[in-house]
Amino acid sequence: MKSLLIAAVVAVTPLPPLQPDLLQAAISDLRNPVATSAQLRVAGDAGRWYGTAGLADGRRAVRPDDRFRIGSVTKVFVATVALQLVAEGRLSLDAKVRHYFPDVPQTLDAVTVGQLLNHTSGIPNEVGYPDLSTPSKVLEHRYDRWTPQQLRDLIPEGEPKFTPGTKQEYRGINYLLATMVVEKITGRDIARDVEERITRPLCLTGTYLPGRDETRIRGAHVHGYLDVSGQRVDVSDFNSSRAHGEGDMISTTADLTRFTEALFAGRLLPQALLDKMFTLPAVSMVDGTPARYATGLQTFSINGIEVWGKTGEWYGYNAGMFSTRDGQRRIAYSFTPTVRDASQQLMTLRIANAVTSPSADRP
Repeated sequence: MKSLLIAAVVAVTPLPPLQPDLLQAAISDLRNPVATSAQLRVAGDAGRWYGTAGLADGRRAVRPDDRFRIGSVTKVFVATVALQLVAEGRLSLDAKVRHYFPDVPQTLDAVTVGQLLNHTSGIPNEVGYPDLSTPSKVLEHRYDRWTPQQLRDLIPEGEPKFTPGTKQEYRGINYLLATMVVEKITGRDIARDVEERITRPLCLTGTYLPGRDETRIRGAHVHGYLDVSGQRVDVSDFNSSRAHGEGDMISTTADLTRFTEALFAGRLLPQALLDKMFTLPAVSMVDGTPARYATGLQTFSINGIEVWGKTGEWYGYNAGMFSTRDGQRRIAYSFTPTVRDASQQLMTLRIANAVTSPSADRP
């Protein structure tokens, strides 16, 4: 798809200057949460900064071109490809998922592609997935190979959790199905379209979707570890096919900030479809809180600054990319926590605060 050169006019709000000491401090505390490394990149007209902490593999410092697993940040790439197909007239967001896959339970007949992309589908929880509740069990299944059909077959018969389109619940299965719809339309694996439509045109040389049998991260990369009964185990080598199209990509901080820049500037989508990525559905989350996921992107505000982007997790990895809507401040980060629990938020909150914190000398 040819790049689109015109972007919407977005009001520019002055941002506080970057504070290098605060940025470095945000990633340097590798005890809260326990992590082996961290890196943070800030780009944009409002300031640039890059810093690291810890070691990439137990021996050397993290380098700017080191790859890492980005988890659910993958969803932004998939949503972009899906919206490009909409722009080309090959896909409708109102199309029923069962139009493409009649073997999806009939009770989900009302679910549309658009509802998959903004997590308002109400699809019931999968049944039959392996127990991954402990690090030991994760290791037992780290090389399991899944096909998309096997994952789709985990959707049980039965009524949706809520009427599609009336609530929002963030679920990976939504993006598995969205990815399969894209692949049904194009007749090829999503990796080809991500490469030809996004990574190659934007020269994102460190970003790719691994093959279904691929377990090692290509080239130089940051290693991820899990604490297993008090022992630190390298889990960089992992088959991520169970997260097809919803959490299996690999990238770098430079590539993620470059991708965000191009996406937000309108180089990948026409404006009407780009706007959908910044439009929250008029529903609440299942817990009653306001919706926070649009088509591909999520949003939050901190220190009075609204940002859009996506977080992601994988075993031994945590990553994210965010930007102000006007692109003045773009960030990408990665750190390698050894425990997969809520303590990871300590690092992400420090980063979010550091990149938006008002200067001490400002009123």
